[in-house]
Amino acid sequence: MKILKKLLLVLLLIFVVAQFFGPEKNEGDLVSLNAFYEETNPSDNVKLILKEACLDCHSNVTRYPWYSKITPVNYWMAEHVNNGKRHFNVSNWDTLSVKRKDHKFEELIEMVEDKEMPLESYTWGHPEAKLTDTQIKDLIDWAKQVRQSYTVESH
Repeated sequence: MKILKKLLLVLLLIFVVAQFFGPEKNEGDLVSLNAFYEETNPSDNVKLILKEACLDCHSNVTRYPWYSKITPVNYWMAEHVNNGKRHFNVSNWDTLSVKRKDHKFEELIEMVEDKEMPLESYTWGHPEAKLTDTQIKDLIDWAKQVRQSYTVESH
């Protein structure tokens, strides 16, 4: 029993000390979204969908919930954000070629249609991010319209 108490005390101490460390936060400037918004021209409804379900992991601007301050949750979230940005980061939109932008929208359509995005693990902590069928349709219709503009632009 003494060993168990010592082990629990050591684990508690490690947990408390770990709270003083954490990954770098993804708290960029909202201005980084302007090029994406200006080029893709989402409706207010689609902008809200993007804000609630996409941009925390796919831009340089993340809204952090209270529990993101707890280690190891903060490391888990940082990994999600970094992975999301690696695949699709709208804050770097103006650095992509038209062909690459078109491909990103092709992937967006596929992932949203297949309900692979937003990730289920994201919607657990952000229930507002769980997309309704109407929101999925609105997002996909917008993305298809954007892709058409890229097709016209590349010819």
